[in-house]
Amino acid sequence: MESTNSKLYFKDHMMTKEWISGSDGRNLKFKRETLLNYGLNRWGLNKAHSVGPTSELIRACAPSTFEEWESFYFSNAKQKKKIGLPITREYIIGLGQTLYIKLTEVVQKELLAITEEECIDYAYNLVLNRTYEGYVTEIETIYGQLEGALGRSISPAPDNWDRVYSVDFSIKINEKFIGLQIKPISSGQSLNQYQWIEMHSKNHERFERDFGGKVFFVYSIKSAGKKKRIFNVEVIEEIKSEINRLEA
Repeated sequence: MESTNSKLYFKDHMMTKEWISGSDGRNLKFKRETLLNYGLNRWGLNKAHSVGPTSELIRACAPSTFEEWESFYFSNAKQKKKIGLPITREYIIGLGQTLYIKLTEVVQKELLAITEEECIDYAYNLVLNRTYEGYVTEIETIYGQLEGALGRSISPAPDNWDRVYSVDFSIKINEKFIGLQIKPISSGQSLNQYQWIEMHSKNHERFERDFGGKVFFVYSIKSAGKKKRIFNVEVIEEIKSEINRLEA
């Protein structure tokens, strides 16, 4: 393990620097870390193509001391670009110098150009516009999947149906209608179908009385690669059965 004297020297030496606010073992806490991290990520200075696959390297090394890891890294790390040039201490220093130039020239110029109005517009857009567009995209994606699976045309519900019947879309079968309500859920969110059914039961019962068909909940979720898919796929067969019932 790393010696106590080595740890004490490291702590005493590094903690005297103005930009260090603390440490967690060897990991230093920088006062302006948010800004520094932004620059590294924006220009890819901390990516594998620049600094090598650090997670893989440290597992291959399995060091018992920092010095062992440091030596292993500079002996084995290569850039994942061009011809895989070896990474040296001078190269890491160069990354820091590049970061400094980017922050003090590019980012500083951008900061000086920012206005209060731009910040207000960005906040409004992020909270409202982007959330809405993401929701609409998700609904449209599920809508398309459902049409393909059912082989039926699905239509957006009239505005008053949303208020009166809690229905987003409908499928017309002769002179009757099936109602659909699409609900996006996050991957970490537990699905309480009973809660949704109870919340809208009266409206959905009214829909069935007025239009003859049942209302179905379709839950959407993001799968790997951020692609949206139908979570409760069993609902497709339930809707098909309802279509057959109304056509009989």
